[in-house]
Amino acid sequence: MGHHNRRKRGDNRMNPSPETGGDVPARHHEVDRQHEGELIESGPRGSAAIAGLLARFQPPAAPRQSVDSTNGPQGPVSGTPAWGLEQLAKAIVSKAAALLDIKEIDTETDLFDAGATSVDAVRLVAVLDRELNVRLSLDDVFADARPRRLAQRWLGSPTKHPLPEAPAATGAPVAPAATGAPELPVASAPSATTTASPGTDIMPTETVAPDETLPVLDDHAEDLALIMADLARADQLPWCGDPEPVPPRRVLLTGATGFLGGHMLLDLLRHSDAHVVCLVRGDTVQDAERRLAEGLAGFSLPWSAEIRRRVTVLPGDLRQPRLGLTDEQWELLANELDSVVSVAAAVDFLRGYPSLRRTNVLGVLTLAELAMTGRPKPLHHISSIAVFNEIGIASMGEDDPVAHVDRLTAGYDKSKWAAEAALRRARDRGLKATFLRPGGIVGHTRTGAYNPHDINTGLFSAISRYRVAPKINYSNSAPVDWVSRVATAVICEPSGWGQNYHLTGRPDTLTEMVRDQELGGLNVRVMAWDVWLKDFLARCESDPVPELEFMARVLRNPAGQKIVEASVTAPMATGERTEAFVARHKLPPPARYDAQARLKSYERMARDGLVILPHRDDPPHLWFRETMRGKVGPADGKPDTHCSFALTLSIASMYQLVQHRTIDVRGTVSCSLLHPDPLTVDDGEIWVRPHEGVPHRHGLDHPLLRYRLALRDSDGNGWWLEGWKTARARFDYMKQARTLTIRAGREGEPASLAGTMRVPKKSYKREQIDGIRVNPTLSMREQRIAKLAWLTWFSAQLGQGLLEPTLRAGAELLDLRPDAIDLDKDRYQAKLKQWEKDRKHLR
Repeated sequence: MGHHNRRKRGDNRMNPSPETGGDVPARHHEVDRQHEGELIESGPRGSAAIAGLLARFQPPAAPRQSVDSTNGPQGPVSGTPAWGLEQLAKAIVSKAAALLDIKEIDTETDLFDAGATSVDAVRLVAVLDRELNVRLSLDDVFADARPRRLAQRWLGSPTKHPLPEAPAATGAPVAPAATGAPELPVASAPSATTTASPGTDIMPTETVAPDETLPVLDDHAEDLALIMADLARADQLPWCGDPEPVPPRRVLLTGATGFLGGHMLLDLLRHSDAHVVCLVRGDTVQDAERRLAEGLAGFSLPWSAEIRRRVTVLPGDLRQPRLGLTDEQWELLANELDSVVSVAAAVDFLRGYPSLRRTNVLGVLTLAELAMTGRPKPLHHISSIAVFNEIGIASMGEDDPVAHVDRLTAGYDKSKWAAEAALRRARDRGLKATFLRPGGIVGHTRTGAYNPHDINTGLFSAISRYRVAPKINYSNSAPVDWVSRVATAVICEPSGWGQNYHLTGRPDTLTEMVRDQELGGLNVRVMAWDVWLKDFLARCESDPVPELEFMARVLRNPAGQKIVEASVTAPMATGERTEAFVARHKLPPPARYDAQARLKSYERMARDGLVILPHRDDPPHLWFRETMRGKVGPADGKPDTHCSFALTLSIASMYQLVQHRTIDVRGTVSCSLLHPDPLTVDDGEIWVRPHEGVPHRHGLDHPLLRYRLALRDSDGNGWWLEGWKTARARFDYMKQARTLTIRAGREGEPASLAGTMRVPKKSYKREQIDGIRVNPTLSMREQRIAKLAWLTWFSAQLGQGLLEPTLRAGAELLDLRPDAIDLDKDRYQAKLKQWEKDRKHLR
């Protein structure tokens, strides 16, 4: 945007007006935000900068024309230019074209469809404010990013036409609907469809009459009118018969570059013989293939020669009529495909229905038209339980009535509702349409891949970081690997086509989620929804976290608030048909996405800054003392010198135990052979069952615990100490658990001392069971849970370690080695041969 005219701060020069030849009034100092525009223009680029940019750019309420409740608008605010609707719409087109570097857009082009991103929306708001004195909010742009609509919002003028694609008054050609159906004739205002080149300045040439009464825009009513018109397009789809009930051999898949779509692509290849045609945006096949490979890699999915052999990448655009394909490509797909899988969607919880409909509704109708043209094909549509996002809805079963569309507030919810409603009409015309409704799609249980823009991810991140949670009825979410596997199984099973399925797994309750946090050592407070919302936004304002800006942006938006509120207050989503299908086809049953299942995602989110993992330098979650006494001596001599340990063992969290099986150590070591004064433990760790049952040095001793201590004496010299607690079959278990064999030496030198240390019987229970201390900031209940979780985990590990030598000895005694049968057979054959020799000798 470096070609835009800039004014130095404090410069009072006036810009010439093309109409009057005079000047546009100078900017008011108190509303001048030129520095924000300069920050955006000169700031960092790329995805890493987006969150921080959004966090720093919080525009205040825009000054508008003053509106009297009786007499309507009272004219423009003093100091701002007077705009006419057409002139302002053209000016916004000019600035947006320059910003997006697009040669031709018009006043009815949705800027997000033209390629704008969230950060582009921020920049556009700044440019319009700085260069046109037009102050719109980000919510204005997200709600409806058509330049004409933005101009109407600023001027407060009424909408003139409910269907934007029909500029009939000018006689301009009407773009065909995405389904191929003709546009419905509607009345419209005079259209401003002239294109603008980047950098063109269009200044105001007419003024809205100050005494003209202009009604307030009603976005919701307009959305409903637009939805009804979109649904009518389904009635112009062709009629078709039933598809052949055989597993598909050639599948069209949209959305393969996305989170769920990428996993479904790999599952289709793994669990079927199908060849998959992936519709991917791109100017060329090479460009589209590059985007697909990058999308898969971003979610830890492979892109290999074997995958390429069974995948055809087809450049196209779901938002365009006939997918942006040539007539020949369209006809080829219509006659050769066996199945159409609709996964692609614009998942943006801030954009309004007009901005999302082209992808989420019209694009789906285009796929329905493809499925109903040529050979009849089933359409498998990834919908969402967002179709139930009416606050207060009683139930969410697979065949229950969905929400009333007039009670949905968010554009995303409306678009998913409208897509299903249109496909239900298409079912009446013969389309075999399957609705697959995930809830929250959370991380992969093995790779940890997750979708950072999923509401559940944002909610979990906020809870984990701030330790406060809204009161949630149920978390209707499931891991992406389970959702993908079940969805692809339905696609490949003809008996399952044409039904509704809920891919929500086994929903979590608030009690279960809080217990998971408690077992991990995280003290989580539960708040009412409205209290939690205020608390979260206040925290984001006082201590902004760039990684949480996505969630903060959603929750600052009224429609976004309704989405999250509907999600946390929703009843349990039930899926009897899905559960029966899973059981019938021996698929993994729905399981709760508990702490263990989310562990890989939790670690990956921590690397990305979304959550904070406990660190050993944090205040300990749980700790206790361990006292040891014994004798040491030269490494090759007899232990004859008394030695004692006074240690404190601690853990930062249960995560540390489950994932790393380590315990932190601090304290002192007293031994005159090392130093006359006690040595301090600079750094120390204990590994629990470090070799997981493998005998120590291939002998009979099985490691239970391994101690490694870095020591420092009072003279500043460094020492190291290593010790092992081991188990052997048929020995005193308690004695083994209390005995530590040690070696020690100077830092960087081999061991010079060795010996044996023991925990006294009388101190073991007193210190390591009764003496356990827990973080005092936790409630008494949470302290009891923490202590019980530690004792349960450690006792199980210790018991398993002590039992392993006995089990191994028993196995050797019974000769249950893999080659035992072969050895017995060889011995038996040798005996037979010897018996034959002896018999011959006797003869």
